[in-house]
Amino acid sequence: MNKLKKIDEETVASKIYYIRGEKVMLDRDLAKLYGIETRALKQAVKRNLKRFPLDFMFVLSKKELIYWRSQFVTSSSDKKGLRYSPMAFTEQGVAMLSSVVNSDRAIEVNISIMRAFVKMRALIYSNLELKEKLKELERMTNEKFSINDKKIKLIFEAIKSLIIKETKPKFEIGFRIPKKK
Repeated sequence: MNKLKKIDEETVASKIYYIRGEKVMLDRDLAKLYGIETRALKQAVKRNLKRFPLDFMFVLSKKELIYWRSQFVTSSSDKKGLRYSPMAFTEQGVAMLSSVVNSDRAIEVNISIMRAFVKMRALIYSNLELKEKLKELERMTNEKFSINDKKIKLIFEAIKSLIIKETKPKFEIGFRIPKKK
């Protein structure tokens, strides 16, 4: 048995797209990773459609396909592989593919893909934690600035009242003696 080329998680992660609010991989990228033709992958899926409900796999609409193409600079040779709308597989759909495309290569690729999805989920989670901590810091800072703003306003009001008092004419107490000419 020949040694299979190890698939690194960065390569897999670069093939994960965000479509319809889901992290998905396209049939052509999966077929390339599995070392089979896209046509063979699609046939295997069509023979086992019951295994792929909409939350596991969906076909891109024409509009989504046009938008997806516009997001990535694709050469004309690349577009040849996209005559038909691709199938998009969610994480669960990719896991289900391992039961449909049964080869040593598919098993190894699926393990790499699952690891990439797990790392992405962990990264997203850590970003959400960071986002929440940042919101809390912003709220605390705004509260402190709000309190300090009030104090600073009081100081300016006090300074202004002192300035206004000093500029008012003072009344003289007592009699005024007229000057002789």
